[in-house]
Amino acid sequence: MRLFHQCLSTHVARKLLRATRRTTECAPGPSGAFLFLLLIMTAASCGNCLLWSAQRRDLSPAGFRMESAAFTQGTLIPPRFSCSGENVSPPLKWTNPPAGVRSFALIVDDPDAPGGIWTHWVVFNLPAQTRALDENAPKQDKLPNGGLQGTNSFESVGYGGPCPPPGKAHRYFFRLYALDTVLTLQPRAPREDVVSALKGHTLGETQLMGLFKR
Repeated sequence: MRLFHQCLSTHVARKLLRATRRTTECAPGPSGAFLFLLLIMTAASCGNCLLWSAQRRDLSPAGFRMESAAFTQGTLIPPRFSCSGENVSPPLKWTNPPAGVRSFALIVDDPDAPGGIWTHWVVFNLPAQTRALDENAPKQDKLPNGGLQGTNSFESVGYGGPCPPPGKAHRYFFRLYALDTVLTLQPRAPREDVVSALKGHTLGETQLMGLFKR
């Protein structure tokens, strides 16, 4: 069954089409009819995995990308943008958001924090025409471009840079959401409220991950 699940998770549709023609695709032995039936039963137990996979693909539209002049995907974030330096936010820019976007939301977090996910930055209701956030975004309720800032895990408004305990590098995910609505939330909203509000309204999602260690 483990092999059936492995095949199903990667190429379900192809396996179902081939099942009646080739009985050794995932496991030798069973007849084509039995294999076909078993694959269908496994697909049913997957919990709409085909639909889930399609939804995941839709959340990353082609061309919707975010980058920073300060670091690239998977590289070290310079100390300037951490609690070891000036603790200012890095510059960010993005391209080709999906059609119909009405606002953007940004959440930055560290999933490797000792106590669980640590939120470093929450921004929402960035206007639809926004394509960048300048370095050193002011730590205030409302940004100059009209976006609103939530409360981070430091219990402050705006950006709080990487500040892990000494040891191995932590991962910092900058996740940008393109939304089909403007969120009805007030400044200083916590991450949980923003995440809850954007559910069902995400047209596309892109992310940038940087590393930092002390």
